[in-house]
Amino acid sequence: MKIKDILAPESMIMSLNATNKEDAIKEMADLEVETGIVNDEDEFIKSIWARENESTTGIGDGIAMPHARNKSINKARVLFAKSAQGIDYNSLDGQPVNLFFMITAPDGADNTHLEALAKLSGLLINPDLVAALKEAKNPEEVINLFEEAEQKSDADKKAEKEQAASPVSSTGEEKPLIVGVTACINGIAHTYMAQEAIIKAGKARGADVRIETNGSEGVKDKLTADEISRAKGVIIASDKKVDMPRFDGKPLISRPVVDGINKPDELVETILDSKASVYHSDGQASSETSDDSKKGFWGSIYQNLMNGVSHMLPFVIGGGILMAISFIVENFAGGPKSPAFIFLNNAGNMAFAFMVPILSGYIAESIGDLPALMPGFVGGFMATVYSGAYGGAYVANVVTNAKSPAGFLGGLASGFIAGYLVVGLKKLFAKLPKSLEGMKPMLIYPILSLLLIALIMYYIINPIFSAVNFAITNFLNQMGTGNLVVLTTILAAMMSIDMGGPFNKAAYVFASGAFANDPHSTVAAVMMAAVMVGGMVPPFATAIGTTFFKNKYTLDERRAGLTNWILGFSFITEGAIPFAAADAGHVIPSCIIGSAVGGALVGLWRIGVPAPHGGLWVSPLANHIVLYFVATIIGSIVAGVILGLWKKPVDKQEQK
Repeated sequence: MKIKDILAPESMIMSLNATNKEDAIKEMADLEVETGIVNDEDEFIKSIWARENESTTGIGDGIAMPHARNKSINKARVLFAKSAQGIDYNSLDGQPVNLFFMITAPDGADNTHLEALAKLSGLLINPDLVAALKEAKNPEEVINLFEEAEQKSDADKKAEKEQAASPVSSTGEEKPLIVGVTACINGIAHTYMAQEAIIKAGKARGADVRIETNGSEGVKDKLTADEISRAKGVIIASDKKVDMPRFDGKPLISRPVVDGINKPDELVETILDSKASVYHSDGQASSETSDDSKKGFWGSIYQNLMNGVSHMLPFVIGGGILMAISFIVENFAGGPKSPAFIFLNNAGNMAFAFMVPILSGYIAESIGDLPALMPGFVGGFMATVYSGAYGGAYVANVVTNAKSPAGFLGGLASGFIAGYLVVGLKKLFAKLPKSLEGMKPMLIYPILSLLLIALIMYYIINPIFSAVNFAITNFLNQMGTGNLVVLTTILAAMMSIDMGGPFNKAAYVFASGAFANDPHSTVAAVMMAAVMVGGMVPPFATAIGTTFFKNKYTLDERRAGLTNWILGFSFITEGAIPFAAADAGHVIPSCIIGSAVGGALVGLWRIGVPAPHGGLWVSPLANHIVLYFVATIIGSIVAGVILGLWKKPVDKQEQK
């Protein structure tokens, strides 16, 4: 399939009306629906924004490539759009975007379509083509430019293959070979642009380059063992896991896929100038390849923590809600000897028993890969079961009052310690003879990591965190109304700051950690109610705004607002994200104020919900059911009214 088969004059906008990123995406999506490429505009726009939130598709040099692949798309197509004045698209180079390529691929797109999309993506690193496209006056000229560029690219690749048959340069010297892998999350555009850019950068330096791609079509141009063996070094430009052990012992540089597009010369020079460090495999099947140093220290800590939290949440939610239901059965349907109570309570407790070990294990796994999973689990288990080196009455106090020796905080600590222990062991045994490589994952890592984490937990972490856990639990349980109102106000407000981001997750983890330490705690139940009210306010506020202030919202926003009634009821804060993304300056402050009001009422009225999720669906579990609804309603109305009064009306055409 040729590139012209995925381009069409009716899918081109030669002069965008939009002046900002949100309007540009909407204007292009409108045309996709009008031409029958997309069947569900709301779903399509959500998927486009989901990709933008991972990392901007404004790749620099005035180009943006928003893309999606899902069931809302009917056929593979590239929509071309131009903006003469340029649009601020949060591009990687900070420059405005003039050329837009909105790439769509249906779930069932065949390989011929995907190959055409990949070829088009690769052509866009050609500066001559980009310059010509900026000057193009009509759709036919755009298609002709791509056809000419495609023919030249095919001819160049044919010539390169013929030259590659001989690894000797025109001067008679052997040309250095560089191998690599490019991959991005969606695998539609960035994968192939990075491949093309690195190959051209290598060619300019007199090197042969072989790049394996891991895109929508799966693995293409797979590297052979001979190529890897002959290579001077390896370039990994990827945002997802790739097969790494095959590169053991080779100089290797690992970066995000966007660096393959924007910094190919730097990557190639690092290999050719022998500045890349030698990669040593730990025997795992795959490894994260994006350089953690690019994320920063706190970014890496947050990512590792969220890996543990995401695996832990099903245990917290399922176990917590079943335990809460069992308390209702105990009070109203048979007492503590009721078979229903015993069954539900035991099932919930069993899930809860895994919570801290799961948290610890997957934090460790995120840091040290699979060898860290076992010591992470054991460390988390010791945080919930074993008391430490100083038994006696002290331990009895902790178990009675805090329900676990080191608890949730000890589990957090054990996860990070186990992960970095394994990282340290990998470095310590990195130069082990190759004949003994198989001993590392099967003997050395399991035995030493288990011994070390057990010693650290038993003699250091459990004794220290037992005291900390005990003190925090006592402080929370003895907290007066005034201090409790301050705490619930802050927790609820944090839920609206970034609606699912680090602040939101920090508030939820704090409350669920207190709840995990003591599910019977009144204050822990109040904290859970506060974060749920705070998290329900944003979707409810946008639903209220789109219902009662219709002139302030477009028709599409009003349609999206309808779904937020259900999302709000279900404690799904993310329903408000599209509104916040489109108008953060008005939406976020309004929601923070409303959430804070709702959280303050929860603390003032001591509303407790002994369940870690569920929103208003779990209201029967609340100690004050009516007040739980009232706090949510008041907070939502405050946010919705502020937002409705604050926003400017949209023009009448957009209202329709």
